[in-house]
Amino acid sequence: MPFPLFLALKYLKPARSFTSVVTLISVIGVVLGVAIIIIVRAVMTGFGDMWKEKILDFKPHITISPLGGGVIDNEEDLCRRLEMVPSVLASAPGLETRVLVEHRRRVSAPLIIGTDPERALRVMKLDRMVAGSFDIEGDAVVIGVDLAGELGVMVGDDLMVYSPMNLVSKDEVYFAERLTVKGIYESGQRDFDSGFVITSIAVVRDLMGMKSGVYSVHLKTDDPQNIAEFARVVDEVRALTPMYAVRTWQEVDSQLFNALAVEKNMMVILLMFITVVAIFCVTNTLIVLTVQKTDEIGLLKALGFSSRQVMGAFVLHGWIQCLIGTVLGIGAALLILHNLHGLVALLARLGVEVFPKSVYGLAQIPWRVIPREVLDVAVSVIMFCTVASMLPAWRAARMDPVAALRKE
Repeated sequence: MPFPLFLALKYLKPARSFTSVVTLISVIGVVLGVAIIIIVRAVMTGFGDMWKEKILDFKPHITISPLGGGVIDNEEDLCRRLEMVPSVLASAPGLETRVLVEHRRRVSAPLIIGTDPERALRVMKLDRMVAGSFDIEGDAVVIGVDLAGELGVMVGDDLMVYSPMNLVSKDEVYFAERLTVKGIYESGQRDFDSGFVITSIAVVRDLMGMKSGVYSVHLKTDDPQNIAEFARVVDEVRALTPMYAVRTWQEVDSQLFNALAVEKNMMVILLMFITVVAIFCVTNTLIVLTVQKTDEIGLLKALGFSSRQVMGAFVLHGWIQCLIGTVLGIGAALLILHNLHGLVALLARLGVEVFPKSVYGLAQIPWRVIPREVLDVAVSVIMFCTVASMLPAWRAARMDPVAALRKE
């Protein structure tokens, strides 16, 4: 065994001394710092994954709309042509507008989506119905569970839906539509469960005073998160629709994903200071150790051990502390993440709600560990710790053996 490693391990052996207590505290600090960073990065990654999953289930992967506004009159022919594109699973025409919805003097302003009843479930994944069924034939609507709670609506109740055209048309009056709630869905995402009413195209046309046409055509693809394959599908769709605007799900919700990425990076940078503080504790441990071992250092140098060997011993001492703390921190983070839902449920029973759906918009705390991110954290901590160990190690290496032995 190399002498620097032997000496570093010797100094790490537990002893009933102040140095051992400081060393233990330093290792615990590194454990906490590493664990917190990994947990935060995993949760933020999970947020991004769940948002993508909910968006891809509820919203179209590709939206085709007229350039400069207007309507699409040949929507059925366009849908049939687009469904012939490889990897396009389904298409559906759509009409969307903001409306006022009233039930027993409770009012909300959701977005009403008019779609083809036969195609709707092919482009929207709404298989979790908490009441009723997905039925939008005739004057029927399907609404989210949060909107139903806000309005006090149950399956079979009627909603009065008021057209926004009354605000822009001075010569015509558009009567409210009485629509019957046939189903209540739950997507697990508050914005989708509270902000949408789904019905047939005919109903929305009546609200908008239209006789034909739609505002857009929605497409569902096979693998929207496969960047190369999805780009190929988008290119083919654009080639088939040169007179229309083609927008992807990334473009429609780009601000959300950019905000999540920035928030994740900022959280990691801020929390890295916790680890930096822990690394300074390791430095302080080495400084205390060099002071306590002054006589031994002087003796070693008098016996002919080089300054490089002495310096290597103290650098390895700090490095091993950080390595132990990093490994234990990774283990602690994985243990906490795998029991995260249980911990949240326990806190909820104690009256501490750490993840309210009304605030975060999701039903549970998501998380996903990316091995590359764990490796980045581990390498960064060990590099910082190695650099922080240099100063006390350099001090020990510079020590004059005669002066050190004289202090004894």
